[in-house]
Amino acid sequence: MIVHFDKYHGTGNDFIMIDNRDEVYSLITEGQIKFLCNRHFGIGADGLILLQERNGFDFWMNYFNADGKPSSMCGNGSRCTVAFAFAQGIKRDSYYFVTSDGPHEAMVLADGNIKIKMADVISIEKYGDDNVLDTGSPHFVKFVKNVDHTDVKEAGRAIRYNDKYANQGINVNFVEKIAENKIKVRTYERGVEDETLSCGTGVTACSLVSAYQEGENSISIITPGGNLNVRFNKEENSYQDIWLEGPVAKVFSGTITI
Repeated sequence: MIVHFDKYHGTGNDFIMIDNRDEVYSLITEGQIKFLCNRHFGIGADGLILLQERNGFDFWMNYFNADGKPSSMCGNGSRCTVAFAFAQGIKRDSYYFVTSDGPHEAMVLADGNIKIKMADVISIEKYGDDNVLDTGSPHFVKFVKNVDHTDVKEAGRAIRYNDKYANQGINVNFVEKIAENKIKVRTYERGVEDETLSCGTGVTACSLVSAYQEGENSISIITPGGNLNVRFNKEENSYQDIWLEGPVAKVFSGTITI
């Protein structure tokens, strides 16, 4: 099978994008996706996304992790899919699309940044001194004094594979508060099983935990792959109207035989 693809990234979180509205690639297998995402033998990516049709929506983002398995919501992947959909001729002032965690809205801004509306978060669970919450994907949030000196892969793997989370898996975020309304985040992602340069649902989770502690409602985030912003409304311990914003870039297009 010949696969036609585009490669996109959102602050270094990179994805293989495939237009599957004609369902040519619907039988793609877990092993084939894992091969395509392999950085040595395939194209290389943190995940693969099929752009598909869904009644009542502009598109369906069908997302797979780099291990080839279907995954939960991906924030940066959603932003990349909006840019990809626009390039494929689905041109809108605003978008209404669906992912594994339900419907979302999105907008392409005048500066080229793309923002998406995330699902509401109704609770943050304490885990010792750390926090756990679901922003479309499950996230563990741990504040550290110096995130640049943190061994994210080793420390993240230890939490992701501990007795509580080994079965389902969890994404692990290490956060440093560097100024008012500003944090620095590094993330270990399940399914990739390594640190990624950025994680959209992860920085959203970290922003909400920071707001929970400090009473803020707009957070700037520095990740190894670039800068993002999360804005939201907080009512008691729940969060609504959550928007994730940042840049997206197309890297290249190509074909590959699998």
